[in-house]
Amino acid sequence: MGARVATTQWSQVLAARDGSDTAARAALESLCQTYWQPLYAYIRHQGASPDEARDLTQGFFTELLDKDFLADVDPEKGLFRAFLLASLRHFLSHERDRARALKRGGGTTTLSFDVEAGEAGYELRPVEAMTPVDVFERRWAMTVLDRALERLQEESVASGDQAQFEGLKPYLTSAQPQAPYREAGEALGMSEGAVASAVHRLRQRYGRCLRTEIVETVVDPADVDDELRHMLAVVRT
Repeated sequence: MGARVATTQWSQVLAARDGSDTAARAALESLCQTYWQPLYAYIRHQGASPDEARDLTQGFFTELLDKDFLADVDPEKGLFRAFLLASLRHFLSHERDRARALKRGGGTTTLSFDVEAGEAGYELRPVEAMTPVDVFERRWAMTVLDRALERLQEESVASGDQAQFEGLKPYLTSAQPQAPYREAGEALGMSEGAVASAVHRLRQRYGRCLRTEIVETVVDPADVDDELRHMLAVVRT
């Protein structure tokens, strides 16, 4: 396994799954904190209220982080997305009542999160015709895209290009037709050609940020392209 793979969050977790590595636990907590919204959306779409979904999500994380959920994970098939959904489904089928007890009966809250943010993510698109798995997959994809955009914004701020980033961001994220480059150029003091070039570079950087986010959730770099194709297909449906 190459050095790049060994330093990604999910690879680090799997490498230490038989021990109690502190860094691995921190990596797992970080991944869970990042990807709680797809789990929350899955639970909500099964009929749970916002409060129930919060309790169950927190109960799941308590179990995940306190027990040896990783022992049976095959490193050769270690997609974090698949592992997390399978673990949640197992948890819900056996321990729904205990999850509520963990939250309301004095159990430790392992991770905290904003229910309003979870509701906003869940209601981002009409979901009546979608299965809970569809909802999970779409919310997962949107989380990855949002994280990549945040990473790109941080890069732009650090390089002094925040104003340009804000002006051109709609050309990266909107599915709707945008204003002509000429109008964006007038607002930014750039020529139409310069805007076109800047958008092209920004899209390339966005793509790199997206791959960086995905690589944190796989073990084998060969899985990155498959995950990217899967995620984009989910978003387009």
